[in-house]
Formats: sequence, structure tokens, C-alpha cells
Amino acid sequence: MTGREDWTTYLAIRAAWLSYVGGCTQGEIAARLDVSPAKVHRLIAHAQRAGHVRFHIEGRPVECLEYEDRLTRSFGLNNCIVAPDLGAQAGDEDASIRAVGSAAGHLLAQVLASPDIAQVGVGMGRTLKAAISAMPRIARPDLSIVSISGSLTRRLSANPYDVVQLLSERTGGEGFYLPVPYLAASVAEKDMFLGQPSVQELLQRARRCDTFVIGIGSLGDEGHLYRMELISRDEQRSLCESGAVGDLMGRFLDRTGAAVPASLSEKAVGLGYEDVRGSRVLALAGGLSKTSAVLSSLRTGVITDLVVDEGLAQSLCAAMEERVAQPA
Repeated sequence: MTGREDWTTYLAIRAAWLSYVGGCTQGEIAARLDVSPAKVHRLIAHAQRAGHVRFHIEGRPVECLEYEDRLTRSFGLNNCIVAPDLGAQAGDEDASIRAVGSAAGHLLAQVLASPDIAQVGVGMGRTLKAAISAMPRIARPDLSIVSISGSLTRRLSANPYDVVQLLSERTGGEGFYLPVPYLAASVAEKDMFLGQPSVQELLQRARRCDTFVIGIGSLGDEGHLYRMELISRDEQRSLCESGAVGDLMGRFLDRTGAAVPASLSEKAVGLGYEDVRGSRVLALAGGLSKTSAVLSSLRTGVITDLVVDEGLAQSLCAAMEERVAQPA
């Protein structure tokens, strides 16, 4: 980046993200950018005058654009958005998810406003919930929102990270739940669920979706799977010992993007990633703990569009370089 105006624009965009999405004070932004509080005020005013701040922040810092280009070219993505960091401490998952939610919410509104989208298939998770919470309301009463995986926990309680109802409220569309657990207790129980005509009808509806919006699960203690008791401690340990690093639509992947021979994958009630291959698949992920899971999911070749935070994007690119540097 060259020129005084370009540098001012760069700082203005950074300041806008830190203020409007990160919720930072002018003093905090000044310390972060190493400028005076008075200049922070001028930078934010500049971002507003230049049209970078509307309902969301138009534009992203140059580092984010470079990560977007690298990830797009490496994995053949149609679209990649890297949300700038919010000045939080490294490893702050909540800040990362908030940044991704803000960026992804605007993108979802654009995608779902298209009359070409009649049905959208949705997964679940914290990042998806943050994105839909940040999404501006649109009028799509004709839109069908369909769960592509079980909407319940193993205790058959409601999963607070299921997003069908929330997306229905944002769009006015009709929601369709899959009233079964994300992971069955056994293969026999899964077969029982799949034997129900209503479940078969919902899965057939899910397969006909025009686009899919999914999260990517990590296997750590901070991940949705363990936090919501969708997997037990023993199952978590067994998955890690098998080489699994992440969960993509209820199927568990190793670092290369190959499915691991885990019995849990056979208990997933819902569409698998092979069922959506060839469709538009928008994946959202936030936080450094998702690095291995996101990288393995990208290597399946199923994901077409990606939204991640800046710290995660940097970690993904670094992990890709480490792999290249390893001797054959």
C-alpha cells in the first residue's frame, strides 16, 4: 500500500471495525493503532464520509484481502471473506466469532435476498448463530429454511445453536426442523430414526436445497460438540486417537481431509458432506482453535465459500506453509 491517502483509508477501516464491531473506546483504538484519540475520531469520520460505514463496514484491511486471495486460490473457492480482528487478546473465541458473524451476516442477507434461492439448508453452531443474529432482516416469506442435521442433543433437548427458528424470524420464511439428535446413541437408533417417513421426507427436502450454510466443528473442549454434550469425553478422546481433527456435517476428518474410520460418523443423522458436493456450500468459522478443522474441511473440496476471522486466516496460511516446507 502506497500514498498518504491509502494509509489513511487503511487506518480508517481498521478504526471502524474496532469501533463499530469490536465495541472499543477511542482510547483503546488509539493504543491499538498507535495514534492519538483525536486522530481516531478523525479516522472514524473519514470512514463514514468515504462510504466505508453503512449498515456494515465496506472494505477490509489489506492483510485480510491478501489472506482472502491466498485461500481462494489454494482451495478453488468462489468467495472468501476474512473479517478483521477486533483488537482482543489472541485466542479470544468470542471476539473472533463476533467478527465473523458481522461479516457473514451481511453476506447471508445478500445471498438469501436472491429470488434464485428458494430453499436454504442450514447446519448449526455458535458462529452460524452469531451470523444470523447480525443479519439484517429481509422479506423472503417464500423461503424455506431446512435443517440438514439433527436439531436435538442426545438427551433429545433443543440445541441452543440450532438456527432454523432464528433465520425464519430474520427472513419471514418457513422453517423445517429435523427432530432427531445430531448424533444417535447407536447405529440401531440412527436406523430407527431414518425409518420414520417424516424424517425421510425432511432429508429429501434438504437434498433439494439451492445453497447450504454450515459451521465447522473442532474437537477441543471449547468446541460445540463437547460443550453441548453431543459427544462424551471418551468419544472425544477416541476421535483424537483415530487422527480426527474436525467435524464436517457430522463426519470426522483427519488433517488431509480424509474421513477417519470413526464409529461416530456412522451415527450422524442428517446429510453428509458428500450429499452436498457440487452445490454452493458456505462455511463459517471463527477462532484459532478451528485451524486444523477448517484446513481439513477445505481439503475435502466441498466448501465453495468461506468466512473466517483474521487470526484464523493467518493461522490457516501459516499451517499451509508448514506443510509445504516439510521434506518429502
